[in-house]
Amino acid sequence: MKRAHRERLEQGRALRAEVPRSAHAEWAPPRKRIDPVAVLEASAAARVPELVPVRYGRMLESPFAFLRGSAEITARDLATTPTTGLRVQACGDAHIGNFGAFATPERNIVFDINDFDETLPGPWEWDVKRLLSSVEVVMRGVGVPRGRRQPILGAVCGAYRSRMAEYARLRTLEVWYTQIEIADAIGFLPKPYRRAMARDVAKAKNRTHFQAMSRLTEIVRGRRRFIEDPPVMVRLENTDHDIDEVHGLVEGYRASLTEDIKTLFDRFRLIDVARKAVGVGSVGTRCWLGLLEVPDNPAGDPLVLQVKEAQPSVLEPFVGPFGLGHDGLRVVTGQRLMQAVSDILLGWSDGPRSRRHYYVRQLWDVKGSSDVTAMDLPSLSHYGQLCAWALARAHARTGDAVAISGYLGTSDRFDRAVATFADTYAAQVEADHRTLVGAVRDGHVEAAV
Repeated sequence: MKRAHRERLEQGRALRAEVPRSAHAEWAPPRKRIDPVAVLEASAAARVPELVPVRYGRMLESPFAFLRGSAEITARDLATTPTTGLRVQACGDAHIGNFGAFATPERNIVFDINDFDETLPGPWEWDVKRLLSSVEVVMRGVGVPRGRRQPILGAVCGAYRSRMAEYARLRTLEVWYTQIEIADAIGFLPKPYRRAMARDVAKAKNRTHFQAMSRLTEIVRGRRRFIEDPPVMVRLENTDHDIDEVHGLVEGYRASLTEDIKTLFDRFRLIDVARKAVGVGSVGTRCWLGLLEVPDNPAGDPLVLQVKEAQPSVLEPFVGPFGLGHDGLRVVTGQRLMQAVSDILLGWSDGPRSRRHYYVRQLWDVKGSSDVTAMDLPSLSHYGQLCAWALARAHARTGDAVAISGYLGTSDRFDRAVATFADTYAAQVEADHRTLVGAVRDGHVEAAV
């Protein structure tokens, strides 16, 4: 056992000869790099046309908002960078805003990755570079001088490296059972920020189906229904979809659940459906909200499900397609692999007529995140390290933690290289954001500001 462990460490170290750790500092746009707006427009072709301007409007807000909405651009760029060939279940969109707190089925609160729309098996380096680039973009956005930014990036990458070394020493089941309890996450932060994150967690605890019902629905002629706010929120009857499509989708979703969860789900009845634009990168993909209730419960018994279209991952052109052929199943599988615990109502389905792929989850079930753009520098540094911890845990579950740790080593050489990459790539993100601003200003694309 110990010999095999040493051999895997040595295999990782041997990869340094093929891909020196310093090589990860490299970034220069390829000579034939596609115009970023053209990449966005290509992805817009499969989206709801009236929502595409909403997506662009949200991306215009800042370079960080642009980065959040342009995973397809980053994937294309990262595919030109060096990798060791070691693969994990990659998030595909591991920016700092895609981590947060949520409740386990036992109602404990944990900290973890919370977005899996782009997940696929792929290089672990891409997730690390996406995370560090996002931290750099946030710091640039709030005016942090470069001399103070580089040590923060090194600390975030160092946290990934040191946590991976810890997981490499654990048994496989120990890694699989590991989770980041919210008390440990808060305790990891500097004392001045702990109270702020505790407040964020308290807010998350209030994000329940009752809150979703009170904020998103109204009673009209004695019947509860979603509140419309076109084009962001549109009820089913005012779209080009019909209820037969929805019922078929629900039947497919139910079939994806385990037998015990089917018993739970069957207690609810669907009473309204609406299409809602969510996030930044997801805007324009078909996202539905389903309002369900248990009939005749005088205390009220709501359930709000989010049904999100799952399009092919942005990683697919560079790492290959998901082997089971269904992108809803791809998202669900990736989430269950990477998260310590997942939503009990997580499932997938097809639109029976459209044949589009969807995945389904609870909308608000004690889920929350922190506003990284409002953090001071020490808090942002520690929060970034916390995200790196969660990322390392996910990668250790699904890849060879020992070989990755062997490659990373104990020095900060890899940390410094990726910090340099993030600095250079963040400048590229800012340039791409300016390109989108110019395209909107010149009338080449329409943005709903």
